[in-house]
Amino acid sequence: MAVSVVKLRMLYIMKILLEKTDEGHTMSAADIGRALKGYGMSADRKTIYSDIETLREFKLDILQALGTHGGYYICSRRFELPELKLLVDAVQSSKFITSKKSEELIRKLEHLTSEHEAKQLQRHVFIYDRSKAGNETIYYNVDKIHTAILENRQIVFQYAKWTVGRGLVPKKDGAVYKASPWALTWDDGNYYLIAYDEAADRIKHYRVDKMQRTEVVKEARVGKEDFQDLDLAALAKKTFSMYGGRDEEVVLLCKNEIAGVIMDRFGSETMLVPVDGEHFKVHILVAVSRQFFGWVTGIGKSMYIAGPEHVQKEYREYLLDILDGY
Repeated sequence: MAVSVVKLRMLYIMKILLEKTDEGHTMSAADIGRALKGYGMSADRKTIYSDIETLREFKLDILQALGTHGGYYICSRRFELPELKLLVDAVQSSKFITSKKSEELIRKLEHLTSEHEAKQLQRHVFIYDRSKAGNETIYYNVDKIHTAILENRQIVFQYAKWTVGRGLVPKKDGAVYKASPWALTWDDGNYYLIAYDEAADRIKHYRVDKMQRTEVVKEARVGKEDFQDLDLAALAKKTFSMYGGRDEEVVLLCKNEIAGVIMDRFGSETMLVPVDGEHFKVHILVAVSRQFFGWVTGIGKSMYIAGPEHVQKEYREYLLDILDGY
């Protein structure tokens, strides 16, 4: 059944207002009439006024600015401009989203505001210069993982690693991994799958962009009890770049100047115990690994591992191993 001219005209008026108006850019009834001609339609002012009132009843937030250069404009939208800027920032800064896909997503976000405000999003994009993923496998992986979680199924995949000259190649000669997916998490710009490995009888995490040939299989997920006992927030705090390690409570002696560093890394509820006028101690649970030692080294003399002694010894060995190469 053909859409009536009246209904079609009203839809075009809504389209015109959404695309071309905002608080700083209004359109009079005459302006709207001229824009309608671009769609092969016409309407007098009285008709346009009537259509706008109908759109208001439809809950489209249309306001009218008075004065010489007054006119109609869309006052509020589902997403405000500051919110869209945050979303654009998140897309652009995400390492796992390719440059091509970033551009596509940002163009779609631009359609959620007026064409005038969309220009601010375009300028906002090119502030950044961060490394991006080179392939789009991750989107298909995420979709399949969500499907498996929704349908309570396991997945199979190959897990890859970066090599010199050969790029990303499957680990273990292309061995097929099988796991029960329970959650996805984001750490340091990368997407990780949190899954239960039945063969190893433990929870593991995998970089989603390194998963290849991912498929959902018929077997039901297992490991629910292990996952229910897993505190994802605590996992994020104690691990560094999602590398596993031996859980240890360590004591760090820190200069007061890095209190913010500790709070940012381990949370604002972390207890800082004053030692003297210049230092504080903190007891934290971490996954002791080379990545943890690397984090400590990066902070330098402002932080000292005060205990336990065997972790101090491991850290010294870590540093000596590095120095041996120089």
